[in-house]
Amino acid sequence: QAYLSYSNIAALTHLAGKSGWDITKTMDNVKIWTHEEGAGLSFKVEMQVKVPSHVAFSLLSDFRLRQRWDRHFLTCEVLQAVSEEEKIYHVTAPPTTGHKPRDFVILVSQRQPCRPQEPYTVAVRSVTLRAVPPSPEFCRSEILCAGFQIHSNGSSSCTVCYFNQVTSGVMPYLAANLTGSSKSIEDTALECIKFLE
Repeated sequence: QAYLSYSNIAALTHLAGKSGWDITKTMDNVKIWTHEEGAGLSFKVEMQVKVPSHVAFSLLSDFRLRQRWDRHFLTCEVLQAVSEEEKIYHVTAPPTTGHKPRDFVILVSQRQPCRPQEPYTVAVRSVTLRAVPPSPEFCRSEILCAGFQIHSNGSSSCTVCYFNQVTSGVMPYLAANLTGSSKSIEDTALECIKFLE
């Protein structure tokens, strides 16, 4: 478990630190970037939020609050509190056209910064839990690497960056967005800002 949580944080830090991000959309408080590498696609959503970074961190690290602003989360329950900084959740997501609803078993690792210039981190990856085998009513899907980095911009505002390394399980929710026929990423980002503020 210690290795899993370490690699969870490390994978997100590595993804965030990659060079070659292309900006695909800029709005008032939201920027969307993509990164392609071989067959892999990742995206980053950067949000300017008028709350202190520690407040954003405490709200974003509790995934049970996620349904309040992310309509891709139908349900979210804590399966296991591994430690104060590590929890395993079971998440269900609505069906996309012609598919069963999806579900995910994820490890969420949260870290406060060790030094002032470092961000708060909330990293997410799929894990396997014997107690929650795949169920016939859901299509069990995988998150390789996703999460938030929260950078302080002073005492009353912060920059929240959401990252996701896209897998086939997540792709149906994004495909229309990346081709421009849907605005779910922007809408979700604006809902996130509204929720945090």
